Amino acid sequence: MGRILRESGVPTIEFRASIIIGSGSASFEIVRSLVDRSPLLLIPRWVVSRTQPIAIEDVLAYLLAALDLELEESRLFEIGGPDRVAYADLMREYARQAGLRRAVIRVPLATPRMSGLWLSVVTPVYASIGRELIDSLRNDTLVGDGSARELFPIRPRGFREAIERALANEDREFAETRWSDALSAYRGRNWGGVTLGQRVVASRTIRVAASPEQTFAPIQRIGGKTGWYYGNGFWRLRGLLDTLVGGVGLRRGRRDPVRLAVGDTLDFWRVEAFEQDRLLRLSAEMKTPGRIWLQFEVNGDDAGTTLRQTAIFDPHGLAGLAYWYALYPVHYLIFEGMLRRIGRAANASGRGSVSRLLMSKYSEIENRAVYGRCRGCQSHRSTARDSLRRIRGPSSMPSSLE
Repeated sequence: MGRILRESGVPTIEFRASIIIGSGSASFEIVRSLVDRSPLLLIPRWVVSRTQPIAIEDVLAYLLAALDLELEESRLFEIGGPDRVAYADLMREYARQAGLRRAVIRVPLATPRMSGLWLSVVTPVYASIGRELIDSLRNDTLVGDGSARELFPIRPRGFREAIERALANEDREFAETRWSDALSAYRGRNWGGVTLGQRVVASRTIRVAASPEQTFAPIQRIGGKTGWYYGNGFWRLRGLLDTLVGGVGLRRGRRDPVRLAVGDTLDFWRVEAFEQDRLLRLSAEMKTPGRIWLQFEVNGDDAGTTLRQTAIFDPHGLAGLAYWYALYPVHYLIFEGMLRRIGRAANASGRGSVSRLLMSKYSEIENRAVYGRCRGCQSHRSTARDSLRRIRGPSSMPSSLE
């Protein structure tokens, strides 16, 4: 592609990089998958080839700076970070920052074909790209021309900082995601959730016949003495097990039975994001082989309110994946039951508001009838009585309306 553009006659700037560190980079995602899913890091010959990784933020900086560079002819620039490291070094550093312990075993006789087969077993999503990448890594991929460093005011960061920022940026992007939009392309239900990058997302929604404020109210009271609306015995057992392995358990409760703020504790969760009548995101602080978030989103419209519950799991290696899928049937029952109970509480609140409104209207009709200011009061009283009976049921009708 670069050659075609350069030969078009239009001055073109082409950048070439070895490995780009950042979410979405195929080579970086392959490194992550290998480390996350392989308890043993098998190091063939191609893994010790040297490369100059560059952060995706620095690549974007080069692209922006290229807009201001005046050229009379097409140019090719090789870009890379300041560190010259092997792929094995990248794997070790990622494992360190991800908190994973991985044993390294050298396999000098492994051919690129054998490595490709192993890659297809461990990371099937990136297998075809990985085989092409392995074939290209028989030799070092280092920056041979330093002209980019001379012409552009960019000083790329080291590979350790690049990995750290890549993981932090991924956390931020997930935190800012509205799952009602992000999951709109996924139809139907996926057992175990939808895999997005290294994380698993399980989301479900219900419609509620109540306002966003009424729907959010039971969510805002969750945890502490209120409990978790469904399977409270399971939550207490989970808290006990967490305490036995050195976790915080359920003993922290919550600061206030109604009010919430970012940073508050809810049993073994912590409030990470809070928007009144709109969003609540909790970050788990119990002992698990991975990181867990639980998020509630409330969106109202003319017909009612949509309540979305989303569980996000970032597994730590194979143990994390085994934990998620082994307990998914239990989690499914717990979270599905929780969502239904919250929806039921919101619906009850909505019906109560309508009932109180009708009672107020009925009292107004009664007063107007007494003082002779209503000609059709008997008809109005019948309409109010029928509406209240449908909402509250005949057994709960006040005697004044019978």
